[in-house]
Amino acid sequence: MTESPESLYLKDVVDQFRKLKGLGDKALAQVRDEDLFVGLDPESNSLAILIQHMAGNLLSRWTDFLNSDGEKPSRDRDSEFVLVSKTREELLARWEEGWRCLFQAVAALSEEDLAMTVLIRAEPHSVIKAINRQLTHYGYHIGQIVFLAKHFASAHWQTLSVPRGGSAAFNATKLGRPPAK
Repeated sequence: MTESPESLYLKDVVDQFRKLKGLGDKALAQVRDEDLFVGLDPESNSLAILIQHMAGNLLSRWTDFLNSDGEKPSRDRDSEFVLVSKTREELLARWEEGWRCLFQAVAALSEEDLAMTVLIRAEPHSVIKAINRQLTHYGYHIGQIVFLAKHFASAHWQTLSVPRGGSAAFNATKLGRPPAK
């Protein structure tokens, strides 16, 4: 039996969110604790600020996802850009709490829920649009996290994708043939 497009979408979106979280986790694991709190300039966000912001967004958007506005009255978005957490442990605990909220909310969705309308800052969104909005938002910030982590890890950076100069070997492995010479 063929799966419905809705079922395929729900499975894929979980995979995409897991990939984003995994990239963030792997990038953050490569930086020293003190580097989490360093901004590149006065207008740049540090890794800690990015984590705080993403955690705040995750918790606001995914708590009671289908029934309440995604911008919760209790959320103080501006405070997410002021350093509150002082340790890696505090930051990562909040990060995990936010992602756990997302994965629980998405796991609870049914195919029928995809046709519903939810609100984000009083703006109506289809559930699919709301999910895609968050997927792109988190992708944007994970890219920033990877960039900063790579900068701070410098020569010690372990690539999160195909290494430079490694495309031919990677493709050969994926395609099951010897690398081109």
